[in-house]
Amino acid sequence: MSEPRVVLDARDVTVRFGGLVAVDSVSATFRAGELVGIIGPNGAGKTTFFNAISGVQAPTAGRMVVLGDDLTGKGPHRFAAHGLARTFQTPRVFADMTVAANIAFGLKFAGRRPRRYWLWGEEAQVPWTLRDAPRILQLIGLSQQADLPAGSITPSQQRLLEIGMALATRPKLLLLDEVAAGLTEVEIEDMARLIRRLRDELDLTVVWIEHAVRVLLRHVERVIVLHQGRKIADGTPREVVRDPDVVEAYLGDEMTEEQPA
Repeated sequence: MSEPRVVLDARDVTVRFGGLVAVDSVSATFRAGELVGIIGPNGAGKTTFFNAISGVQAPTAGRMVVLGDDLTGKGPHRFAAHGLARTFQTPRVFADMTVAANIAFGLKFAGRRPRRYWLWGEEAQVPWTLRDAPRILQLIGLSQQADLPAGSITPSQQRLLEIGMALATRPKLLLLDEVAAGLTEVEIEDMARLIRRLRDELDLTVVWIEHAVRVLLRHVERVIVLHQGRKIADGTPREVVRDPDVVEAYLGDEMTEEQPA
């Protein structure tokens, strides 16, 4: 049985800001259907790495190959056109537009418009749940908020909305940057279950940066650990929490009390 297709192959990615090396020769391969977490202390280079592999930040060195095409140095719109979507630490929604209009914008941004004959062309390959704004809102649990201004809904709902806008572009790879930040413990667990469900139901590859480490470790299948801009571990949650380098650099002894099964 062959391995799943490589969606994104980041090769020796380095990002420098003057004399500061924010990301230091990090390589990572993400395959179709994976759910991968990225963890590390503040300043480890997690978000900068995300910026580099999504086209937001041009790397100083290294290559980004998306679905077989080298997109190194290309703009974020090229990455989006190849099926990569991302969220940000602070939700980026259009506050004065309705929740439904935000989703509709995501659909238009991706160049997808309703087809009269949906069985023809690319729309036939789109899951039913991503074909229009009402279905996407139902998927993320915001149907009741559809007609409200996006600026009036709660912060946790805005995070869901941003995920919905990303899904509206019909991605193959979804990058989530600290979507649990500012949420309650219950909301964080709900968010984690949603992320796993999206991966399962939409056959997505999901890469998730998160500071809520224990929740992340319970839901992802592979973990990459960054420290001072370098990758120090890449393995299953159980392997990572037992890695002496990871414990010393980041997790600490408390993680040994609740190791993943």
